[in-house]
Amino acid sequence: MQTRTMISVAVAMLLVAEVVQADVFGTGENQFTIDFVPISGDTNPASGYGIVNHAYRMGTFEITNEQWAKFKPGADLANKVKVPVNDITWYEAAQFVNWLNTSTGHPVAYNFTGTQDTGDSAFATWATAEADGTNLYRHKGAFYYLPTEDEWFKAAFWNGTIVQDRATKAGEVLTQGDGMSGRGWNYLYNGSYATSPAGPWVVGSGSQELNGTYDMMGNVWEWMENPFNDPAYGADSTRALRGSAFNVDPLVLLPDGNPDFKLAIDNGPGGGNNNVGFRVASVPAPTIPGDANLDGIVDQADYTIWYNHYGASGATWADGDVTGDNIVDQADYTVWYNNYGSTGGNVPEPMTMALLAIGGLAMLRRRK
Repeated sequence: MQTRTMISVAVAMLLVAEVVQADVFGTGENQFTIDFVPISGDTNPASGYGIVNHAYRMGTFEITNEQWAKFKPGADLANKVKVPVNDITWYEAAQFVNWLNTSTGHPVAYNFTGTQDTGDSAFATWATAEADGTNLYRHKGAFYYLPTEDEWFKAAFWNGTIVQDRATKAGEVLTQGDGMSGRGWNYLYNGSYATSPAGPWVVGSGSQELNGTYDMMGNVWEWMENPFNDPAYGADSTRALRGSAFNVDPLVLLPDGNPDFKLAIDNGPGGGNNNVGFRVASVPAPTIPGDANLDGIVDQADYTIWYNHYGASGATWADGDVTGDNIVDQADYTVWYNNYGSTGGNVPEPMTMALLAIGGLAMLRRRK
């Protein structure tokens, strides 16, 4: 019992650490990472934007040219690899997100028909049974997605108690940065740009924001998942943009002359601009050792996933690779066995557990 407890604690500590680490995509020269910060669903504003009752993760940075090039190797990036990719349409951002999902074994978030980048490609909404609640754009099984305005707004301005006027940390004052000092933000102020030449700067060049993100005020406008003003979620509806950009003076956004980055603008999903980019959001990283299907309990269903994918390489958590070594093997079975019944599940009878263990051993012998 003591040995099992020690193993469980060690695995749990490893998985908690992974929640705040970067997600890894691709292999070898094509490998890259995306950093995420966790956003809790425990507290919410009383009204307005930012009411999100579920936990999720927001991309720490805007998606860069370097990351985009893994998706579209032939893209002309002008060697600015760490600068946010820009002049990207909503459709292109959505296709990038779909690629993140499929490359990690998850369902696509957005429903494109036909062949990508050809005349027969089109975007459609999901059927109600497939959609994520009332959001007809996002598939309910997607792991990565474009954030909604509420998700984006909460990550930028909600400090757990109030909605802040800025995304600044406590005690920090909004200021224009220079792209080199690690302080401030990239926006136009009284006719002066933050950098020379003017343009988006390398992500993370300014101040860290209150929830751990960067550049949610300035740098480039960011595509939101939801329509700007269409409760029916029409496929071709204009989409919201948030966060302002390097060439926008926030003084013009409110009639009282106070800088404010909380205003949304809209754009057609097929249009782009050199001051428009995006960042990616995600469901929470797995935190329960052995819970392959992320249903909040380690049970027989998770064992079945392990059994069906035993020996698979390049595997993900959803395939039963709960140790993160990219292969489904005996180590993953051990994690499942040691944590069976976690979070209120019924611990199996000794005979049931023995039969499952025997089945696991039989699987090993059969596949060697």
